[in-house]
Amino acid sequence: MFLIYVYGRKVLFKTPKNFDVKKARLIQKIFSKKVLFKKIDLKKVVYIGGVDVSYKDNQATVVAVILNFKTLNVLEVKKLKLKTYFPYIPTLLAFREAPPIFKVVKTLTIQPDVLMVEGHGIAHPFGCGLACHVGVVLKMPTIGVAKKLLFGEMGKYKENKAPIFWDKKIVGMAVIPKPQSKPIYVSVGNLITLNQAVKIVEKCIKKGRMPEPLRLAHLFTKE
Repeated sequence: MFLIYVYGRKVLFKTPKNFDVKKARLIQKIFSKKVLFKKIDLKKVVYIGGVDVSYKDNQATVVAVILNFKTLNVLEVKKLKLKTYFPYIPTLLAFREAPPIFKVVKTLTIQPDVLMVEGHGIAHPFGCGLACHVGVVLKMPTIGVAKKLLFGEMGKYKENKAPIFWDKKIVGMAVIPKPQSKPIYVSVGNLITLNQAVKIVEKCIKKGRMPEPLRLAHLFTKE
């Protein structure tokens, strides 16, 4: 059992047997230092991917989708059903969802130029959210897109975007995808810049609040 703050409230969570929170935090600290902020050539981005994990009882359904970046047409969908043993614990989401994500990405015949992950990147109390964990291990550009702000302080909105600050540094961007829509929270996972991550996310907004790779991946987990 350990106590953490979740959206401003103290919450007590039970961790699995033999799980060492201190070791997990050390892994996050090490991985956070491996995150690279690198400008990519957007003209060379052909395949955009998205991964999502849904749960029912102790089973996880993980889906990876590959879309054509220009048309947003679906090119490939892979789905796996796996047993899960790690509970949902905010700030430790990677230890629950990264393993199934790694497995489903390995089954893809088309490797994404950029992978979107439903979760946070560096906008995380330990600088290493799920998108960072996935990006560092897979050594590919990843973008974290979340529905709730986990960490940091909001700046002022300019048009549809507002920076997320921590320690006077910008760690992410809140984006209102459509008029009257709630914001989504974008942050760097690995091997991309924040400005480019936001541009890619905005380019992929089509039918819903979430960008198409993540919206579709989520829908496929429910089928």
